[in-house]
Amino acid sequence: MKKLSDIGEFGLIDKIASKFDSEGRVYKGIGDDCAVIECDDHYTLLTTDMLVEGDHFNLDWHSGWQVGWKSIIVNVSDIAAMGGYPRWSMVSIAFPDDFELDLAESILDGMADASEELGSDVIGGDTTHGNDLTINVALIGEVEKDMLSMRGDAEIGDLICVSGDLGKSWAGLELLRAGEKGFTDFYLKPSCRLDTARKIAPHVNAMIDVSDGLASEVRHICEESGVGAEVEESKIPISKRTRETGEKLGIDPMKWALHGGEDFELVFTVPPEDIELIGVEDFMIVGKIVKDGMHLLGSDGEKRELGGGYDHFSE
Repeated sequence: MKKLSDIGEFGLIDKIASKFDSEGRVYKGIGDDCAVIECDDHYTLLTTDMLVEGDHFNLDWHSGWQVGWKSIIVNVSDIAAMGGYPRWSMVSIAFPDDFELDLAESILDGMADASEELGSDVIGGDTTHGNDLTINVALIGEVEKDMLSMRGDAEIGDLICVSGDLGKSWAGLELLRAGEKGFTDFYLKPSCRLDTARKIAPHVNAMIDVSDGLASEVRHICEESGVGAEVEESKIPISKRTRETGEKLGIDPMKWALHGGEDFELVFTVPPEDIELIGVEDFMIVGKIVKDGMHLLGSDGEKRELGGGYDHFSE
């Protein structure tokens, strides 16, 4: 009997999408960072993320506040990738029966602080009990019609760009797994690129946030846009601290950048003639959109398949 691990997370999403048709005011349904609903003078954005103890966080490493903070950040990052801004969220939490009240309050404090910093409000939700602490946040955002950025709008000839640097979150995770100290701050308390996304949205064609690694996000853009891509390995931004962590653990940090996740940076495509319009300094051109194929141009000159990123059902 076939299992979910045989088709992977994105194969499952394809099956879900095949069973439901979007109608009426739905501008974009399954297949992007957010669903997009048509309104009179703007679009409404809807996204949701579920965090499960032992997979998305570990209470041996994370404080309750950090868990709550992350649960909001991961959703705001999706809103940012669409060029929008967050407004309201609904939070559902399953607590184990013996869960400590102080820890529960700390989680809520983290949610409240992240929401306040990023300009959104928690307006409802649900609570229940379960074997593992599980948090689901559904976030509603908005975006002006001329600011909407989607995965499916990349065009042949576009430059592929990345904000910030990649691999830092997975570096921190691997340090914690190894029982080591060091560069763990971003993994434990991530941030997202809301301000950057709002600045660049008018000038990009396609955009997506980096939740599953650069290779996965470029693949999503290509599949939604019906194009190919060439990414230059030597141009992928990896910080000195991430490289030092790789040396410490004996792991190539390029693996984290390409196939890790939770960096919550932005991958976006821009026509070459518009690259000077990008009003931020903290980005790197890492490749270009081509007619077909998805390849990584290695530092050794070898051309190979780009591959994919993190998959919840096969990792």
